Amino acid sequence: MKNRLAHFWRSVKLPFLAFTLAILSGGLLIAFSDPKVIALWKSPGKLLSEGFLVAIKAYEALFQGSIFDMNLTHKRFINGFYPLSETFTVAAPLILTALSVTLAFRAGLFNIGAQGQFIFGAIGASYVGFHFSFPPVIHIFAAIAFALILSGLWGGLVGLLKARTGAHEVIVTIMLNYVASYFLLWLLSTTTFLRKGRQDPIAPEVQVNAQLPRLAGDSFRVNFAIIIALIVAWGIAVLLKRTTWGFQFRAVGANTLAAKTAGMSVPFVMTSVMIICGALAGLGGAVQILGSEHALTAGAAGSFGFDAITVALLGRAQPVGTVLAAILFAALRAGGLTMQANTTTPIDIVLVIQALVVLFIAAPTLVRAVFRLKNVKTISDMTADRKSTRLNSSHT
Repeated sequence: MKNRLAHFWRSVKLPFLAFTLAILSGGLLIAFSDPKVIALWKSPGKLLSEGFLVAIKAYEALFQGSIFDMNLTHKRFINGFYPLSETFTVAAPLILTALSVTLAFRAGLFNIGAQGQFIFGAIGASYVGFHFSFPPVIHIFAAIAFALILSGLWGGLVGLLKARTGAHEVIVTIMLNYVASYFLLWLLSTTTFLRKGRQDPIAPEVQVNAQLPRLAGDSFRVNFAIIIALIVAWGIAVLLKRTTWGFQFRAVGANTLAAKTAGMSVPFVMTSVMIICGALAGLGGAVQILGSEHALTAGAAGSFGFDAITVALLGRAQPVGTVLAAILFAALRAGGLTMQANTTTPIDIVLVIQALVVLFIAAPTLVRAVFRLKNVKTISDMTADRKSTRLNSSHT
C-alpha cells in the first residue's frame, strides 16, 4: 500500500507543483493588473496586502463558479453544488477527448486530430439523434454507435497513412482538423442538417429519446456522460495494463524495432490505435450533443480537441491523471465566468493559468529548481528513455 501511494505521489508531484506555480503566477497577474492595486505603488505594504485580497477574491469566485456556491443554498442546500455539476458537465467530453491523446501517446503517436474526430462524432450522434425515431435506450446506443463508427474511421485513416506511407501523424491530423471543421460548416448549410426556418448553421435538436438522462434532476445539467467518461477511462487503464492488445500498444510505443522483431504487426497496431483514439474523441463529441448541447452547431466542438492535448500532457499520459487533469481544466472553465462576473478579473486570466500550467510542465527543470526536486521523471524524460532504448536495440 505504501509503495502504491509513493508511486502515485511521484507520478502526480510534477503536475501538482506545476499547477501550484501557475496559480501563484496567475495570482500575481490578477493582483498587478488591477487598477486599485497599481494606484498603491507608493505604499508597498498596502500594495501587497491589497493585491493579496484581490487575488483571493478572484480565486474565491473561481471556486464558487466551479465547486460550491453558498449563495445558491437559500432554497435547498444541494443547489449550492450546481457549479460542481457544471464542472462535471464540461469534464465528461474533455475526459474522453483527452483519453484519445493519452492512448496515442502510449503507442508512440501524437494525436493532434482529436478536434476533427470530436466533430465527426458530434455529426454522427446528431444525425441519428434527430433523423430517426427509436425507443429511449436503443436510440442513445444507436446514436453513439454511429458516432463511434464515423470518428473511428476518421482516426483510422491517420493510422493507415502512417503505417502504409510513413506520413507523419502530426501533419496529417492537423490538416484533417481543417477538413472536419469546413466539412461541418458545409454540412450545416444542407437541407438535411439545417433546421427548418433557420438561416444560421444549426441542426435540429436531437429527440428526447436520444438525450442522455440527467443525474440530479432538471435543475442540474450534469448527465450520464460523466459516468460514461469514467467507465471508459477505467476501460482504457485495463486495456493498457492487463491485456495483450494493450501490451502491444505499449511495446510499439516504447520500441518499434523490438516490437517488430518480436513478431508484432506495427502497421496493424498503429492503425488500430488510431481507430480507438478516433472513437474516443468521437464519443466525446457524441456525449456533448446527446448530453448537454442537444443540437449540432458550427461551434459545438469548441476547443475540446485542443484542450485535450494540454489535459493529456498534464495527466502525464496516464488514464487516471488524464481524468483528474480534465476535471481541473473543466473547473477552471466553469468557474471563469463567475470570476469575471463577481470581480473585475477578465476570463482570459483562466486561459493564462492554463497556459502557465503547460509552460511549467514543459519546463520541468524550472519546477525542479524552484522546489529543489530530484529524480522527478517527466514526459520528456520518458520520451528520451524510449529513444535511447530504440538506439540501443538498433545497435544490438
